[in-house]
Amino acid sequence: MSKLFIFCFCFFLSANSAVAASFNKEDPPFRQRGDILVEIKGRGVYTYDGDKVANQSDCFAQCRLLWPPVYAEDDAKPKGSFTIFVRKDDGRRQWAFKGKPLYRWVSDKKRGDAGGDGVAGVWRLIKITAKKPTTATN
Repeated sequence: MSKLFIFCFCFFLSANSAVAASFNKEDPPFRQRGDILVEIKGRGVYTYDGDKVANQSDCFAQCRLLWPPVYAEDDAKPKGSFTIFVRKDDGRRQWAFKGKPLYRWVSDKKRGDAGGDGVAGVWRLIKITAKKPTTATN
C-alpha cells in the first residue's frame, strides 16, 4: 500500500510541475498558436477597429456583450508588447497588445476556436508573424 501511495504522490507532483512550467503567473495570459495570438484557454484574441485611441476601449454595452474584454487580474503586470489600462465604463483593468485593447468573441467557446476574424469588417484576429531567421555571411 505504501508503494502505491508513493507512486501516486510522485505522479501528482510531476503532473503539477508540468502544468506550472507551461504557465508562469508573472507572464501575460496569452500564447502564440501557429500564427495567431490566443488567450490562456486557447481561444482567439481580437482587436476592434473602432478603438481609435491607444489603451482605450470604445466597445461598450451591446458590443461588450458580444466581444467580452480580456480583463487583467488585479496582480497582473504589463510585459513587453502587453499593456494594461483601466476601462472608462466599469473601472476594470483590460489587457492591450501594442496599445490595442484585447477582446474575445462570444461565439468562440472552446480551445482552438478563432472564428471572429473579419466580423462586421471591424474585428481582427491578432496575427503574429514569425521573424525570418538571419543567416551568417562569410
